[in-house]
Amino acid sequence: MAGEMTPLEAVLKRDRLVVVLGLVAISGLAWWWLLAGAGTGMSVLAMTSWSFPPPARASMTHQWTSAYAVSMFFMWWIMMIAMMTPSAAPMILLYARAHRYEVKLGRLRSAAAALGYLLAWLAFSIVATALQWVLERAGLLHTMLMWSIVPVFSSALLLAAGLYQFTPLKYACLQQCRSPAQFLAENFRPGVKGALRMGWKHGVYCLGCCWALMALLFAGGIMNLVWIAGLATFVLLEKASVFGNSIARIGGVAMICGSLFAFFYR
Repeated sequence: MAGEMTPLEAVLKRDRLVVVLGLVAISGLAWWWLLAGAGTGMSVLAMTSWSFPPPARASMTHQWTSAYAVSMFFMWWIMMIAMMTPSAAPMILLYARAHRYEVKLGRLRSAAAALGYLLAWLAFSIVATALQWVLERAGLLHTMLMWSIVPVFSSALLLAAGLYQFTPLKYACLQQCRSPAQFLAENFRPGVKGALRMGWKHGVYCLGCCWALMALLFAGGIMNLVWIAGLATFVLLEKASVFGNSIARIGGVAMICGSLFAFFYR
């Protein structure tokens, strides 16, 4: 009868639902872990502030052990998973659709594409963890609250991020992120390894688009929920909105203005 779903259509619809629920679960668990303190042993509310620059508080010396460094790395990586998975969802869902007639293999390849994407952010998290250690040692970052305690440093981060919003590299990477269908047409690879490489490449483009924005967490607070949620929302809007390029430029202007405010802040 007209309007009835065929068995194949039912399987394909269920398969897409599995991929969607998987992405939602990954992002949801990552956000839950952040809200639980991300393994820092501190309340996330204690590290959250609406003020900018954040309240200047005396820092203390803190010894980085191997266990603490690993904890900070996972904090960064799981935070990136929470922030970036929603913006990667269109590419992963389109890839799953391309394998709609290979249900089990399609799920495996979709998972490989998602893993490749997240591995790119794993690489970023290693660098971010090292930078956190360097900035703490230099006295620029509060050791417990994890936000900038030097307004000039905050100003420099905002200025760099704002200017990067207008660079050709930013827009080349943003275009790849904003056009998942075009990206798949140009970079589609068969097999699980091909899906992994393709996901990695998409993650590298996303990293090229957003690294300067993620660096702003050093200014506003690595575990500051206001900045985490704000940056995640901004990234999603500039990638998914039809006005994405304009949003990116407006954001760049706002960051440059914020840089001036932080520089002259007393």
